[in-house]
Amino acid sequence: MTRLRNVVYATVAISMSAALLYAQSKQAATPALTPEKYADSKEWPTFGHDSGGMRFSPLKEITPANVGNLEIAWTYHLKPDGFVPPAAPAGRGGGRGGGSGLRASEATPLVINGLMYIPSPYGQVVALDAVTGKEVWVYKLPSGNPAERGVEYFAGDATTPPQIVVGTSDAKLFTLDAKTGALNTTFGANGIVDLDTPEITHGLPNAHAPVSSPPTVYKNLIIIGDHVQEGNGPGAAGDVRAFDIHDGKLAWTFHSIPQKGEPNFGGWVGESAKFRSGVNVWGLMTVDVARGIVYMPFGNASGDLWGGDRPGDNLYSNSLVAADARTGKYLWHFQAVHHDVWDYDLEAPPLLMDVKQGGKTIPAVAIVSKNSLVFILDRVTGKPVYPVEERPVKPSPIPIEKLSPTQPFPVKPAPLMPLNFEMKDIATVTPELEAACRKWIADNNIEVGGGPYAPPSWGHSRVIFPSEIGGANWGGASFNPALGLMFVNVNDLGQVFGNTDPASGPVDAKDVVGTNLPGGRSGPLSGTRPSGRFREPTTNMPCNQPPWGEMLAINVHTGDIAWRTPLGITESFPAEKQNTGRPGMGGSITTASGLVFVGYADDSRFRAIDAKTGKELWVTKLNGSVEAVPSTYQGKDGRQYVVVAATGGALGGAPLTSDEVVAFRIKK
Repeated sequence: MTRLRNVVYATVAISMSAALLYAQSKQAATPALTPEKYADSKEWPTFGHDSGGMRFSPLKEITPANVGNLEIAWTYHLKPDGFVPPAAPAGRGGGRGGGSGLRASEATPLVINGLMYIPSPYGQVVALDAVTGKEVWVYKLPSGNPAERGVEYFAGDATTPPQIVVGTSDAKLFTLDAKTGALNTTFGANGIVDLDTPEITHGLPNAHAPVSSPPTVYKNLIIIGDHVQEGNGPGAAGDVRAFDIHDGKLAWTFHSIPQKGEPNFGGWVGESAKFRSGVNVWGLMTVDVARGIVYMPFGNASGDLWGGDRPGDNLYSNSLVAADARTGKYLWHFQAVHHDVWDYDLEAPPLLMDVKQGGKTIPAVAIVSKNSLVFILDRVTGKPVYPVEERPVKPSPIPIEKLSPTQPFPVKPAPLMPLNFEMKDIATVTPELEAACRKWIADNNIEVGGGPYAPPSWGHSRVIFPSEIGGANWGGASFNPALGLMFVNVNDLGQVFGNTDPASGPVDAKDVVGTNLPGGRSGPLSGTRPSGRFREPTTNMPCNQPPWGEMLAINVHTGDIAWRTPLGITESFPAEKQNTGRPGMGGSITTASGLVFVGYADDSRFRAIDAKTGKELWVTKLNGSVEAVPSTYQGKDGRQYVVVAATGGALGGAPLTSDEVVAFRIKK
């Protein structure tokens, strides 16, 4: 397909013309589509399709019977002609990319009133005709730093027309007119809200609050988290904030570390909470629109792999917190990991659904995470739907690292992947890989068999399952309410952690941080393992037995795993051994016709799965791996489309090979 450009190229900047466009658009009628109606929408109005994050479409044109007839409808290239990367922002960086000039996209396209909205990793927000893929407008972000994983939609009201809400990797917040792309200059200071406020940065010059996932809109409020630092040392707060959509004024702040006078204050010892970073929502939030409750999944406290300077459970790290969406008032919390030193963030969107048990319907919320455990809770009270047990786990061998003596485990559902690795679990898919893995483990004195929540070892390295990218990750789960099935992707991967054994003298924090943190160990594993993953370095293949990536379906009414299947192939293996499953990133969507659409794996494939059985019904190879969540919609032509960003190069580790957004429909 060719690049579909120059149809209506309305590049909008902060200018008089933008203000005029915005003023004219305010005269437009407010559309009927509101969050209360999202679940019934035949388009894709928010990241999770509905505000509760089910990612379930009522569309039925594409079915298990005809999905094999899908073809490419159009392809859009995200990279602008002549693109020159800007200077990296103060936060996460200007978009993950490489020497080719390509950048990774994890974005989910929204589709409202026939227009598709997608942020480009090249510092733009783009509106396309959803049927043809042709540009309607393009907004160039002032700094050139991108919005990540998507944008959000505000349906409009009596004073403000429909808006596209954009949070960027350099800690800025914008709203754009959904019809024209004009910047709303009455929002914030000349159209921009700077998220790096003194209350968040603590006045520290290198502390920043970039945005790594789309905000959440509830009524007139933009609710937003941040992606603060993960290493040791003081940094920005991970607080969640709400801003008024009309003027950008701060409406409320939820302190991610309880402050004096707030519920659950006092759990941090001494000054350990002062200028503490982490404890942030870098993933996506969801909202129970009817009840006015926002669900905030918090990550771990900094530093990710070292907690010797933060004794205790460290609330609200690794917690799902429910708050009044109108005021930010605390309602309840559930902590999934106590005193995390494994980087097991809660980062996936909390999934809201109804669970039926004993003739009763329970309003529920499910959380999936890197630790591969699934907790299903009553979303009104926070009480577990299925029992949760505090089970003993091993203490740390490091005297000043006081790990929690227990961790919570759900009785149901079962863990999504193994929580331990023994040598009997070594990869045997080929004799060569087995031999190489055994040699690598032995040569580097990697300890195995620590069990779930194994503490990083003293003086040598240990493999820990799951890895710091999962288990599950930010892509979370989708849900088919008719089937009662929740669909989750997992990486069946381990991580190698290690700590330095000081030869003599007192233990110092710099000697006991994780291998992949500044000041950490630089022993025999240094430079031999990619990002600390449990992979044999010469082949970059995981050293545990496949599958290395899976899709699972969970029956939420029983807590049982209904089916599981490897997802992805290893093309370098002999044909009969390729069905290994592959690591990846992103997530799935599901439809009323009984399909699940998913990319996820790092094999550049996009797949349709039978929701009832897990059988692969259709697969196509793209020019890049899909490390994003797709969307589906009915176009103005009455036909159903499925669209996905397929660039590779994101957190899942696939090569960065493309800049494409690809839409599919059934052949005529």
